Formats: sequence, structure tokens, C-alpha cells
Amino acid sequence: MPPEPPGNTAATWARIRARLRDEVGEVEYRTWLRQMSLSSIESDEVVITLPTRFLRDWVNSHYGDRLRAFWQAEHGGVRRVAILVAPSTGLEEAQAGLAQRVDVPPGRSARPAEPRAPEARSEWIAPLEPRFTFDTFVVGKPNEFAHACARRVAERPATPGFNPMFLYGGVGLGKTHLMHAIAWTIREGEPTRTVAYMSAEKFMYRFINSLRTQSTMEFKETLRAVDVLMIDDLQFLIGKDNTQEEFFHTFNALVDQGKQIVVSSDKPPADLAGIEDRLRTRLGHGMVADLHATTYELRLSILQAKAAAAQVTIPAKVLELLANKITANVRELEGALNRLVAHANLFGRPVTLDSAQEVLGDLLRAHERRVSIEEIQRKVADHYNLRMNDMISARRARNVARPRQVAMYLAKQLTQRSLPEIGRRFGGRDHTTVMHAVSRVTELIGQDVALAEDVALLRKMLET
Repeated sequence: MPPEPPGNTAATWARIRARLRDEVGEVEYRTWLRQMSLSSIESDEVVITLPTRFLRDWVNSHYGDRLRAFWQAEHGGVRRVAILVAPSTGLEEAQAGLAQRVDVPPGRSARPAEPRAPEARSEWIAPLEPRFTFDTFVVGKPNEFAHACARRVAERPATPGFNPMFLYGGVGLGKTHLMHAIAWTIREGEPTRTVAYMSAEKFMYRFINSLRTQSTMEFKETLRAVDVLMIDDLQFLIGKDNTQEEFFHTFNALVDQGKQIVVSSDKPPADLAGIEDRLRTRLGHGMVADLHATTYELRLSILQAKAAAAQVTIPAKVLELLANKITANVRELEGALNRLVAHANLFGRPVTLDSAQEVLGDLLRAHERRVSIEEIQRKVADHYNLRMNDMISARRARNVARPRQVAMYLAKQLTQRSLPEIGRRFGGRDHTTVMHAVSRVTELIGQDVALAEDVALLRKMLET
């Protein structure tokens, strides 16, 4: 272990670790970040160590930018955060092999060298994740429109009607994946184009730094010389009036020159309270595409694709368990699968349903939500402005029957109750009535966008 850093530095490191824990959550922090050690701070470089190459590569790929941003917020002189491997613990080779298996996208071969062009790593441009390509993006009903729009922008940047492109959706639904995929496709198809991808936080940091160093002209010229500007998590600029002003002028300059802009956020432009009206209007002028909450089918498809990419055999029952229980976002879903694969490789044991429940016990318990049929009926009735009695009544009017079918569908999806018991809770109906309701709602979700959104919203409210 490295020596304990001096008092002030130790306090800074403790604050940074606390911020990371708050941002990623306790489970993810314990899984990937708990073993970090602060080794040294020399000149403008911070050195952090981890016990294995697998952990080093994972943390560098998934959290490197955040670590650097946190350090720079604490100490403006820090320019680089190096993540290195501490002396070997004996597990290093096994985990390093796993890292290669997990990170290779379908249709691509593992190579020891960097899989992408090094120019993506620069002082201004955030590195792109090699795994985030269109080949590895699993398409389903909730994200097919956003995927199609992203493809169009990648193949024909600055097409009228698609500039700017605004992606929005909840955490871990694939916004960043699509942005990286657009960048990789443009770079590979037209290597002469300059693509700049960065978070809104990094944009703000660079702008503030240019003010401090009196180099605002260099800042403006650098960004306005790019062919494609991609800003992730735009909601970070809410309340940052001066940074918004600069982004607005950069936005206008690039669009006027026929350059492509791609932006992501957790909300659509119209709902970004705290963003200037003129900027919000410009952002909504192009193509706005949302990524809905994942469905069970999409989550299962994603798990199957990830398992195939890792070249490991995961029993179907295990994948179904994860797809049923971990519904919040794809990031947590992938993290759970990686934990299973790592455990199996490190201990030489096959993945089984029992081992999955043991290894992921804390994660599965965190996602356990006991939903009652009565709660489902109440939520559905409130959503459709009905009375609770309508859920169990004999009324067959469409405005009552359809919500009742939705409630039966959600009862089947979110509880462990049998079909006959669900039927009894809905006014003593037969189990075949419940089967028909589940089948009908499942069919309509694929045809009726409004109904699909209603069901997704109700499910989210019941699960949180």
C-alpha cells in the first residue's frame, strides 16, 4: 500500500471519493472503486493505483474523466490523473484476461494495442469509449427512433432537419453510447473531419479556465474550428448563465458554418428550466429524439448481446432474473453481468441461478420493490381518472376496460401473484380474462405509442 498522503491531500482525496460514491451509488462504488489508493501528487499529475490491470482498465475507461474533473475542481493545477497497477496480487492475470473478453464488441477481435486512434485523447477532447459503437448498441422499441436519427447524423452530418440533434432520456438508457457511436462512425468514414466530444461540465471548466488565463479567444477559435461538436449532459449548464452565453454563441457560429452539433440531456429542450429561452428554442429547432425506459424484452436482448460479446455462457434463467429485477438502467444491468462474469472467472465456477443470487444479493435486494395489486389498481385508476371501484366492477366501457387490462398486465409483471389470484382481486374474474388482458396489452404496447408511454410511466412510478 502507498504511504498515507499528507493531511490536506488526504482530506481532498476523501472528498473526491465521497463525491464519486454519491454519483455512482454504493453498490457500483464498492464493486469498482473501493480499492483505489492515492499514490502520489507530483507537479500537475495525480497518481492513483489499483490492485489489478482489470480494475485499472475498467476504472480508467468508465471513471477516468470524472476523477480528473473532481481533482481539477479541488486543485486547478492538476492536469492529468494517471491510474496505475499496484504490485500484483495474483489475481491480476485472471482478471486481465476477463477484461479482454468483456470489452470486445461483437464482430471485432481483441487486440493488445489501443483499438482506436490516439488523437481522441487530447487536452480538449474527451476520449471515446471503444465499446460504444453502433455494432454494440442493442435496438428495441424504446430506442429505435433515437438510434435511427443517430445513424442518419453519423452517415450525413449537418443534414437539414437533423442539426442540431438533441438526445434525451433517463440515466443509463444509451444517450452517451449513441453519441460515441456517431463520433466513431464520422471519424472512420471521414477522417479529415474534426469531431470534438466533451461533457457540459468540461465545456464549462474550459471556458472558466480561459477567463482565468485570459485566453478566451483561443477557446473560441478552438471550438469553432471543429466540424462536429458533441456536448453530453447539457443539463449541467442550468443556472450557469455566462457559460450558457458562450455555448449559445459557439452553437450559432457552428450552425451558421454548416457544422453538426449533437447534444444530450436528461430532459427535452422545453423542460430544461434554467436554460435561456433563446438557447432552448435553438436546441429544439432540429431533431429531438428520446430514449424511453427499457422494456423487459430489450433488457433481455442487451444481456444476451453482452454475454455473447464476453464469450461466456450464462443460463437463460439467470439473464431472465437480471432483466426482471434490474430495471433502472442499462448501466446497472451491464455492471451486474460483469460482476457475475468476473466471479465465475476468478473462482473457476459456472454461473448458476443460485450463484447469481448469492453474488448479486445486495444489488437484487436494492431493486426489490414489493408492489401490491391494490397499489397497482390505485395508481392506474388515478392515472386514468377512474374510481378504484372501476377496477373491480363489471363495466365494459372502453374507457374503463382498457385501464383495467393495463392494471392486470402490471399485476402480472410486477407481482408474484398467480393468474387466478390476480383475477380474484379484479372482481372475481377468471384467470383466462387475466391472460387475455396481458396478451392484449403486450400486443398494443408495440402498436400504440401513447399506451406504451402510459404503461412505462406507471411501471416507473410503481417501481420507485
